[in-house]
Amino acid sequence: MATLSIIIPAYNEEKAIGEIIGRILKEKENISKSSTIIDVELIIVDDGSKDKTAEIAKQYSEVKVVTHKTNQGYGAALKSGFNVARGELLAFLDADGTYPPESLVCLCQAIIEKNADIVIGSRLSGGEKSKMPKIRYIGNRIFAFLLSWVADKKVIDSASGIRILKREILSKLYPLPDGLDFTPAMSTRAIYENLKILEIPIAYEERVGQSKLNPVKDGIRFLRSIIYFAKQYNPLKFFGSLGIICILFGFFLSIRPVTFYLFNRLVPEPYIYRLLFVLIMFVAGVNMVSFGIMANFILSIIHRQPLRPLWLSRLIYEKRLYGKFALIGFLLGLSGILINIPSMAEYFTTGNITVHWSYFVTGAVLILVGLQLFSLGVLLKIVEDLSLRGIRAKEDMER
Repeated sequence: MATLSIIIPAYNEEKAIGEIIGRILKEKENISKSSTIIDVELIIVDDGSKDKTAEIAKQYSEVKVVTHKTNQGYGAALKSGFNVARGELLAFLDADGTYPPESLVCLCQAIIEKNADIVIGSRLSGGEKSKMPKIRYIGNRIFAFLLSWVADKKVIDSASGIRILKREILSKLYPLPDGLDFTPAMSTRAIYENLKILEIPIAYEERVGQSKLNPVKDGIRFLRSIIYFAKQYNPLKFFGSLGIICILFGFFLSIRPVTFYLFNRLVPEPYIYRLLFVLIMFVAGVNMVSFGIMANFILSIIHRQPLRPLWLSRLIYEKRLYGKFALIGFLLGLSGILINIPSMAEYFTTGNITVHWSYFVTGAVLILVGLQLFSLGVLLKIVEDLSLRGIRAKEDMER
């Protein structure tokens, strides 16, 4: 047996609030009949409305109304509702009529029967009709794709505003933002916390009244939330990918000048600037990959869970390639020095240098990259030793 609290955040929704309350109250009996839920409460959070939203909600004796004196945001309203809710299960949906409260029955059945942590009503699954505006449909598809990519798990609708979750998982989801990016942030955090998520197809209707969503402003917020949480759990996915792109781009740009030099023993002036840019790309790429590797290693210790099954993670950590970074870095740096020994010897003996400048550029790249890898290898070893020391100390204390 379980209890359910349904939270509706509302801001200037006087045209729709009465209808959505009535539909939910009608569904209370169906929810109880079709699942093991024994009690359903409805909470309206009036988020500083300037119209009659709160007055209309207070006319229903079965409804608990929470009032914000000022508008604090969609996420803040939901968190206020969670704080006063009694239910072991927490559901929420919008007040504008876009999400059908009749879908709550199947969402409740799913979370109980499948023992899920979160059940999301998916507007993009294709199983039900959807009247979502084109621009929002495209945006939601893009965000779902990005979240699927960064999390290595397929997500269909990352920003749906109708969900049911277990109260007990809130500690794993918090902190969450106060704005409209609350839902994509919740989806991202839930995936990285390895919570069981189900997506159930639902219908999506045209809203009543004017939308508060700004596609550009809120789209940037959604993207920022996904990136923010991804960086907290898997920074190698971002920085490693960016670093590899920089290295590959630099390699692509170097093909023509290097080929020209090999055939003509000459580098025209335009190619000089290109090669300097290539130098920046290589060094920047190695720096970003190194940062991602180090950050993932530290976060795996902080979160006390294995790294996500990214191919680069498996190569570096499971094959213990990171243990060879210091040696690889030392060899690269040494190679950079050896390449320039003839020119240095020539300078100290004759005061002149006749060796082509490209040797200095190549040597500089090898030395800089070698120093980066050597430093990374040493730092990873220090972190690993400290981690093992903590584990062994704990084991000794428990004996």
